[in-house]
Amino acid sequence: GYREVVLTGIHLTSYGRDLKNGDTLLSVIRAVHDIAGVERIRLGSLEPVIATADFARALGEMPKLCPQFHLALQSGCDKVLGRMRRRYTTAQFRRAVAALRESFPGCAITTDVICGFAGETEQDFEETIEFCKEIGFARMHVFPYSEREGTPAVQFDGVVPVAEREERARRLIAVGKELENAYVRSLVGKTVEVMIEEEETGYCREYIRVRVPDSQPGEILKVKILAVDGTSACGEKI
Repeated sequence: GYREVVLTGIHLTSYGRDLKNGDTLLSVIRAVHDIAGVERIRLGSLEPVIATADFARALGEMPKLCPQFHLALQSGCDKVLGRMRRRYTTAQFRRAVAALRESFPGCAITTDVICGFAGETEQDFEETIEFCKEIGFARMHVFPYSEREGTPAVQFDGVVPVAEREERARRLIAVGKELENAYVRSLVGKTVEVMIEEEETGYCREYIRVRVPDSQPGEILKVKILAVDGTSACGEKI
């Protein structure tokens, strides 16, 4: 009876690597897409390397898939990504976003970013800010770096003081709010599909919170966006 399904996991894009039947993440998405009654599918956090042009085109052939994709960035500086041992570069991340936007025009791209990783200089951090602005994220989850015992990073030099990590996080959160507000404003005047989850409030397929007067939980409505309230929107039923 559920109308929206979220596929998620610790490392979602690794699905199928341990299987011998050939199943992949796309196999699972297609299987859910074929279930009668399921009307919307969302994906959890994706590694940028999976979002190739072919992958994006395959997703684009499934109309139930919501046009909101969470790509874990962590840093917008290649030097820091290398120290983090991430398996992608900013250029690869940029191509992943372009591929998704080609198949899903206007889609919401969300992300996670860590500020103050060991060895991150102020210039590195500024690169991250500029990269986030370039991508134009619809939402950003920002965290100051914190050491975790047992990881190689605790032995790295160039430790950023905790106060500086927190300051950088505050600065990037402010940038994220500006980008999020800009994305929500871009929806004004457009018609979106909203699933009402609480009284008169729900989420559109782009995962923006929308207030819809005279609506009831469980309804899926066509809604014209009329105004912005911070990082949420307000609209009317069509």
